[in-house]
Amino acid sequence: MSAPQFTALTARAVLLPITDVDTDQIIPARFLKVTDKQGLGKNLFCDWRYNDDGSPKPDFVLNRPESQGAEILVAGHNFGCGSSREHAPWALVGWGLRAVVSTMFADIFRNNSLKNGFVPVTVEPAVHAALLAALAKEPNMPVTVDLGGAEASVSWPGQSPVAFPIDPFARDCLRRGVDELGYLQAHEAQVKAYEAARA
Repeated sequence: MSAPQFTALTARAVLLPITDVDTDQIIPARFLKVTDKQGLGKNLFCDWRYNDDGSPKPDFVLNRPESQGAEILVAGHNFGCGSSREHAPWALVGWGLRAVVSTMFADIFRNNSLKNGFVPVTVEPAVHAALLAALAKEPNMPVTVDLGGAEASVSWPGQSPVAFPIDPFARDCLRRGVDELGYLQAHEAQVKAYEAARA
C-alpha cells in the first residue's frame, strides 16, 4: 500500500518540550474505538487542547495561529511512552505533522510511527537544547529532516546536519512511499517466481 513519500522535509516546527508525554496524552483512550485514521487529528492532545465545553484553549501551542502548517514537532525527553496504541502516530499525522524530534522515544511508539510515515528523530541532549534555543530566537526558522543522504540527518540554519539512527528497512519504505505491505507488493513478481520454484 502507498504512504506519503518522505525523502527530505523542510518545514516549520512546533515546540512541546514536555518530558514523558505518553500515548494517552497524545490521543486519549476514549478515541480508540475507531478502526481507521480519519479524523483523529482533531483529537490530538485533546485534553490539553480543549476546555470542558469543547472550546479550544488559546494558549495551547497547537491552537496558536503561528503553529498552523507546522510539520515538525520538537518534543521533550521520552516522547510516546505508555501504551502501544497505533492511534498515537495516526493522530499526529492527522494533525499534519510528519516528524518529531526528541532525545528518546518509547520503542513501540517509534516502530508504530515508522510504519505510518511519521519520522522519530532521536538526538543527543546538547543537540536538542541547541534546537530549542534556536527556535526560541526564531520561531519560524525552518528545520530539515533528511532521509536522502548517506545518513539520515536533521539540520537548521547555522547547524550542520546531525545524523540520527533509523531502521534501514523503515527508511527505505519511507523514501519509496510505501508501507510494509506495499513493499511486498512491489516485489510480487519475485515472490511468484520463488513460489513457483518451490512448488
